[in-house]
Amino acid sequence: MPIPAPQRGRGTTHNPHNRFAPHRSLAEDDGWTREVPLTQGTEVRSETAKTIITRNNSPDLPFDRSVNPYRGCEHGCIYCYARPSHAYWDLSPGLDFETKLIAKTNAAEVLEQQLSKPGYVCAPINLGSNTDPYQPIEREQRLTRRLLEVLLRYRHPVTIVTKGSLILRDLDLIAELAQQRLVAVMISLTTLDDELKRTLEPRAAAPKARLRAIGVLREAGVPVGVLCSPIIPMINDCELERLLEAAKTAGAQSAAYMMLRLPLEVAPLFEQWLQDHYPQRTAHVLSLIRQSRGGKLYDSRFGARMRGEGVFAELLAQRFGKAIRRLDLNRREGYALDCTAFCPPGGQLALF
Repeated sequence: MPIPAPQRGRGTTHNPHNRFAPHRSLAEDDGWTREVPLTQGTEVRSETAKTIITRNNSPDLPFDRSVNPYRGCEHGCIYCYARPSHAYWDLSPGLDFETKLIAKTNAAEVLEQQLSKPGYVCAPINLGSNTDPYQPIEREQRLTRRLLEVLLRYRHPVTIVTKGSLILRDLDLIAELAQQRLVAVMISLTTLDDELKRTLEPRAAAPKARLRAIGVLREAGVPVGVLCSPIIPMINDCELERLLEAAKTAGAQSAAYMMLRLPLEVAPLFEQWLQDHYPQRTAHVLSLIRQSRGGKLYDSRFGARMRGEGVFAELLAQRFGKAIRRLDLNRREGYALDCTAFCPPGGQLALF
């Protein structure tokens, strides 16, 4: 195959290593096209985790604990707020974040150990709070599936957020969890435009594949909603109502949204992406972001960081509110998960 001309990459201005030049394309049944670069493939490192449950006290989040089996994410979403976390490992938030991944290979075993600790109080665990639990490498690593097996075995409730239709591989486990009121799923849907998806989220599932995942999960009795995130001014905000309508048609019961967040190194990466793909629109987009973030590109304050403030943010909230009322997407049936059935490891032995 002839080498294609260099294309624009992530975190570089001219992509000297042909970041997206494909060596071959493998059509996968989870709705994405795996692009194996000629000169820079995905590197997966193993990590032996000491703990796996991460706690938070954020009033912006509907959960206080989460599990992330991977560091970094092969989806390569340019806007990902988790990118700066890669710097803690002396890796770049740009290319390294999406090509040098870390798999916590003992995640399931450590989870079981933590659930068995005396005094553990059961509450829903979220999968997908930092990086996607169904990113492409999960196909081979199967860490998310092993975590679900532990959670099902001990009847522990879980919520899942993903933009990967690979979630359907685990439908057997997720449907069984749903039967016991132990799971709820949110599918992240950013755009219906395949071309925008290709540049914004290059290795994530196609929009149609995510909508299909919503439908299949709902048919299996799984509580499922749509997360329209991130909403980017002058890029995909015009799609908000269409995203919600498509998700409702597919079977979504509820909806949520978040505005674009640009912490630390994400801001210059995103600005470069704008210059590469929307140079005539860049100034307007950044101006609207600043208007919604107190004059800055990012506002980390609780209560403001997810939705923004100001005229644009308020209009967006009004549009979202009207749309979910019209579409009946504010239903929460099945989202009250059962924490009373939790059977911790060794729990049966305590009866003797």
